[in-house]
Amino acid sequence: MMEETTEVTYDPDENPPHKEVNNDDNHRISDVTPSSASTSEKAQTTDAEGTPQNQDSGLVVVRGKNNNIASETLQRVRKWSIHTYKRSRQSLSEKLGRGSRTVDLDLEPRVDLLKDSRLRYNQMTKLAQTLATQLAQFSVTQKTLGEAFADLSLKSPTLHVEFGMNAEAQMFLSKSGETLTAAINAFTSDTDTLVNKTIEDTLINVKQYEEIRVEYDAYRVDMEELNLGPRDAITLPKLELAQKEFQCQKERYKSIRDDLSVKLKLLQENKAKVLHNHLWLLHNAVATHCISCHEFLEENIEKSSQQLSHSSANAPSWLEDS
Repeated sequence: MMEETTEVTYDPDENPPHKEVNNDDNHRISDVTPSSASTSEKAQTTDAEGTPQNQDSGLVVVRGKNNNIASETLQRVRKWSIHTYKRSRQSLSEKLGRGSRTVDLDLEPRVDLLKDSRLRYNQMTKLAQTLATQLAQFSVTQKTLGEAFADLSLKSPTLHVEFGMNAEAQMFLSKSGETLTAAINAFTSDTDTLVNKTIEDTLINVKQYEEIRVEYDAYRVDMEELNLGPRDAITLPKLELAQKEFQCQKERYKSIRDDLSVKLKLLQENKAKVLHNHLWLLHNAVATHCISCHEFLEENIEKSSQQLSHSSANAPSWLEDS
């Protein structure tokens, strides 16, 4: 059976509700107002803070608020990439002999001298360590030999003086050698500190200086190329930016160059004082070792000669006894 529906319209100025009249009593009459319709639409649109909500699907979309952080990070990565590219290009062109480089005629010879001195001091330290190791082994052998002589002196009455003389000599030389070994070890320890810590720290600053110098030359070459090019509305902003970046790099280069120059002077003075003291101590230790050994051996020879003369004069030959 067909249902009849009566539709009621209204004048917009009067704002009456829309009414849908259904002849069937089981159907409800629904009122739809413009205010309720607009509220329903706002529930499905984006809120004031940029968080859209959709009630029908149950999904909530949150707009990201870290655009500034991501932009700053991207700018830092971009700047780092440009610096790395320019530095690598300049370094490669210098190695290939195609690029120009800035040379400090006062600083770079001192840096080369420092590098050469480090190699020579390192070799000297290794040789001194080898000498100390061999001298320590030699002293141990001398001590063992002296103990063997002393044991034979007790067990050989006829050669008591001879074995005893050599036993005392080897024991004294062993003890003096241990003292000299300690002095050489102290010398190598101090020189190792000078080479592998003090000079190495300065060489780290030299490496930083060379990196900044390469970067400075890279920006200098870019600015020179732009200066040689045409001047128009496109190249002028690039040239101004290149000049600004070049001035920043120039200030950095001058700053680290001055710092490195001062550090090299201080290192040279400190190195001279340290090596002067330790070289004198080493020489005195060697001289004391040699003089004391010489004096002891002379006294030992005189003492043993007297004992040998008395023993040989008093001891009869077995031929005389027979």
